[in-house]
Amino acid sequence: MQFLIRGGRVVDPAHGIDDKLDILTDGGKIVRLGKGLTADAAQVLDASGLIAAPGLVDMHVHLREPGFEAKETVATGCAAAARGGVTTLVAMPNTRPATDCPDIVKLVCGKAAPTGINVLPAGAVTVGQKGQQLTDFAALKTAGVPALTDDGVPIQNLALLRRAMQEAKALGLPLLDHCEDRDMVQNYAVNEGEVSKRLDLPGRPAIAEELQIMRDVMLAEDTGAYVHVCHISTAKGVDIVRQAKARGVHVTCETCPQYFTLTEEEVLRQGAMARVNPPLRTQADLEAIRAGLADGTIDAIVTDHAPHTAEEKAKLLPDAPSGMVGLETSLALALTGLYHTGLLPLRRVLALMTASPAALLGLDKGTLGEGRDADLVLFDPDREWVIDKEQFVSKGRNTPFHGRTVRGKVKYTISRGMIIYQEG
Repeated sequence: MQFLIRGGRVVDPAHGIDDKLDILTDGGKIVRLGKGLTADAAQVLDASGLIAAPGLVDMHVHLREPGFEAKETVATGCAAAARGGVTTLVAMPNTRPATDCPDIVKLVCGKAAPTGINVLPAGAVTVGQKGQQLTDFAALKTAGVPALTDDGVPIQNLALLRRAMQEAKALGLPLLDHCEDRDMVQNYAVNEGEVSKRLDLPGRPAIAEELQIMRDVMLAEDTGAYVHVCHISTAKGVDIVRQAKARGVHVTCETCPQYFTLTEEEVLRQGAMARVNPPLRTQADLEAIRAGLADGTIDAIVTDHAPHTAEEKAKLLPDAPSGMVGLETSLALALTGLYHTGLLPLRRVLALMTASPAALLGLDKGTLGEGRDADLVLFDPDREWVIDKEQFVSKGRNTPFHGRTVRGKVKYTISRGMIIYQEG
């Protein structure tokens, strides 16, 4: 099928394009970009007043299946991705069983195939994510994993971690690293600081994140491995990465909308709905995250989409699970918090959500280049709307952004030349 997307403002950070252009797709590929394009057999899509950008690439998503289908399934998670303009995502391995062998990779990819979303399962670093025995990295790479991670259970055995980095480097696979010292954070619910004091709860100290970032940066420097710091949240953490990059260490990092939008004070207002790992931090940390996005220290914006059931999130703060959903709101929150505030130009915001994460993982995605997959999001950057969790297609309703007014609305999501989401 041919599509002619006509009259939109095309923004493709990978190629430095920002112009009013038409896009012709055929057979799931982008055939041509230009002005005044025609194609008799094409279905015309009027993109007047819309931005046409590469489909978003989210390199940190929890789809929960297999094992936790009450929270989310591959199908519902992919539907949420489509509604948010995400066409490619990396699924974290903390399923049951964990994604620690090719069979689970195949299972997840098989369930994703009918959805139109390009799902790439990340492989676990250790068997069962138990931090004791390395998985078969070569077999996982052959199965198609783009990266390795033990996600929310970071490896504490340094000898094992160093060997993992050495083996990952030999195979050209990045390690995605949740940086929190497990002994220091335990299962605590909030940032250590004024809010934890007011609630009389033990807190997750910022130093627990920063020490582990420093540890893993040093190991990356020692081994030459590629380490990517997940959901960075502290000012000193950003500075550690900034200095490491300046020394030539192969380290990158990501953050999430909650870390440049909310502070620990949100826990006082919303309780468990604002519980997330790492926790929401201080205003100073938030400003440092925004500065890191502005100066290029932070390489990607992801969601860490982490659905939980309503029953789980209704528990008291110390007992509720950490995490929040984000696939359906990430673009709007990024546009509202970064573009419409004047902190970042539109091209930079989109680069952080398309070309940059694709490049970090070596994916042939995140661009509208001719001959590439026709993965696009068409959105109105100025459209104002109110986030309503009851309208989510994700099974998860656990968002602290319910009721928030944002600007930027997805109208169409196209994957491999097929419309997989249309507003309304």
